[in-house]
Amino acid sequence: MTTKEPIVKDEITLKGLFDKYAKWYHFFLLKWKTIVLAGIIGGILGLGYSFTQKPVYTATLTFALEGDKSGSSNGVLSLASQFGLSLGGSGGGIFEGSNLSELFKSRNMVEQTLMKPVFYKGKTISFAEMYIQNKEWRDNWKNKPQLAKIQFPPNTKRKYFTRVHDSILGAIYGDLSKNSLSVGQKDKKVDIITMEFTSGNEQFSKEFCEALARQVGLFYITTKSKKARTNMEILERQTDSIRSELNNAIAGVATANDNTFNLNPALNARRVPSSRKQVDVQANAAILTELVKQTELAKVTVRRETPLIQVLDRPIYPLKMERFRKLKGLIMGGFMGGFSVMLFLVGRVRLKQLMAK
Repeated sequence: MTTKEPIVKDEITLKGLFDKYAKWYHFFLLKWKTIVLAGIIGGILGLGYSFTQKPVYTATLTFALEGDKSGSSNGVLSLASQFGLSLGGSGGGIFEGSNLSELFKSRNMVEQTLMKPVFYKGKTISFAEMYIQNKEWRDNWKNKPQLAKIQFPPNTKRKYFTRVHDSILGAIYGDLSKNSLSVGQKDKKVDIITMEFTSGNEQFSKEFCEALARQVGLFYITTKSKKARTNMEILERQTDSIRSELNNAIAGVATANDNTFNLNPALNARRVPSSRKQVDVQANAAILTELVKQTELAKVTVRRETPLIQVLDRPIYPLKMERFRKLKGLIMGGFMGGFSVMLFLVGRVRLKQLMAK
């Protein structure tokens, strides 16, 4: 008996389920007119929604990074250490992998790009102004004196922004970073980074994508080679200073020699200034020779540590366009309308059953 009891329970459970499904099936058959009507209304609403949606344009840019990862140049480092300078390791891996993706999405990079100029509708404006016009925000600002006169001229420095400017730029950045910008490696095995930017304006998508790539590229290259470049500039200033001292010393030797021309050989004290200047010339010449070597080595280090950003594919007109299709809106609207009514009917029946108890 114990081996058959579970089978009987299973049969009763399955039978109960089939009975419940059958009841609901007949119930929905009785309400088919209501469900179909709701589906038709939902389909009409979905179709109307598809007419209100503007097409979305996607700009795609791919690039690869190449930097010198070798640990060579020990000779350069040892020579530079004589002057208390370090010429290597200027960037590390701070912008590798996911860090680089976050750099593209950083507020600083996006806002600097928003201030870049773009030629739009016969005028040169900033990308921020172009975004505001595309979103038609100024129509809503007409009755708000605080916002009506706000402008974003191209290449405006952040120090001139007010709190209102920051608020508007923050809203633009939030929308672009969350809804428009995507950066990452599509294939983890390949060191190619893909940036995609979407918006409702084809020109804005293409040109903002390219401008952001240029801005991030400039910042990336400057940061990676900053240490080596700073050391090179220090060496160049020292070289110029020593060269000036050497020229002065050479001029001093010539002046001292002029003062001792046809001098009595017995008067050696008069020749001391000339000898001193000659020592200065020799010392400065030796220092200058070494500094010139260090400067040239520093220039080589800057070139070595400056990464190469190679753009592989740029966005080209016409951009990829995505539109909410009418057939899709009709089908989705009809399904959601019918399904919503079915849920409503089930809920009403359950509520009546609970109230009856």
